[in-house]
Amino acid sequence: MSANSENDETKTPKDVPKIRPCHLYKDEYDDCSSFKARFHQYFIYGKDTDCSQWLTDFQNCERYERSNGNDVEAGSAIVKSEEQRRLTRLRAHYANDTWMKRKEPPEDWAKPLPEWLEKRNENTYLELKQKELMGLAVPQEEARSYCSIM
Repeated sequence: MSANSENDETKTPKDVPKIRPCHLYKDEYDDCSSFKARFHQYFIYGKDTDCSQWLTDFQNCERYERSNGNDVEAGSAIVKSEEQRRLTRLRAHYANDTWMKRKEPPEDWAKPLPEWLEKRNENTYLELKQKELMGLAVPQEEARSYCSIM
């Protein structure tokens, strides 16, 4: 039984939830290769960007879906592409050493607002809605005007 479960594990690629629905890869490719996108790419980068990865991902997704998840190679290629795309998107975030990243919020993050700020926020729309949500105030209907100009 353990040999059977090992085969089941190797049949599905790691991190299957990272695979988007196939139509999204096609939409991304169509958007990337449209005239408007090409104009934008030329304006920003001075050249066209390579959209072939979106098409490859779409084709791999189609193969993966047609095989009902049995084409592990296609599924793994999509997952690898998604991870690469995520790393590229977050590269600046990980490289930022200006700010020290927190592991937990500050101890006093939920302390009450200063008195001057509470006074400024009295009777504002947000305060009234907050009281409504907390059950401290009765919801009020907005006053309607039935004025007509002739």
